Amino acid sequence: MTASGAKSAVEWLASVAPDPDACRWEWERNPLGVALLPAGRRWDVLILPGGLGRGALDVLTRLVDRPGPVLADLGEARLGFFVPPGTAARWLGTGVRGAGRGSWIVVPYPGRATGGVHWVVAPDGSGTLTDPAVLELAMHEAAAHIAREGAPVARRDAHISREGAPVDRDAAPVARRDAHIARDGDKRGKGD
Repeated sequence: MTASGAKSAVEWLASVAPDPDACRWEWERNPLGVALLPAGRRWDVLILPGGLGRGALDVLTRLVDRPGPVLADLGEARLGFFVPPGTAARWLGTGVRGAGRGSWIVVPYPGRATGGVHWVVAPDGSGTLTDPAVLELAMHEAAAHIAREGAPVARRDAHISREGAPVDRDAAPVARRDAHIARDGDKRGKGD
């Protein structure tokens, strides 16, 4: 993240604080490099279990140019996707927690390493948020993959197929929808 990008992100995040100057001061002086910010003003956060969250993020990065900010806790046991305000109040989903109006989120300083909560996708200051409908589709795709394979979707930086050939990332989501995962010698569907 560039210095100007980090500054824009800081301003965007601090703008939701009751006292933006105090928020910036807290980031500078807190040894953990975090501040507590209210959700529900410019964004809500949908918190997913780690495996589902990582898989959904992998799918999202293939579907959109840039997803909204994503936080992870220490060990990435949970990922928090920044979505439009009001989403948490309307969200129905097993295992997904929502932080909206009345909730507070521990937020690390953008572009700075911390020992705990960290950015998987840092905010860029533009206000980009993840579309909840696209996130839901990504979650379904990731959950289906976990059910078939027993593991989350491959890492975002994995671009090699099982056979060792490069994978066309733009084609991967389409190919996966009609793929049939083989077990014990069954025929494989397209894209596998």
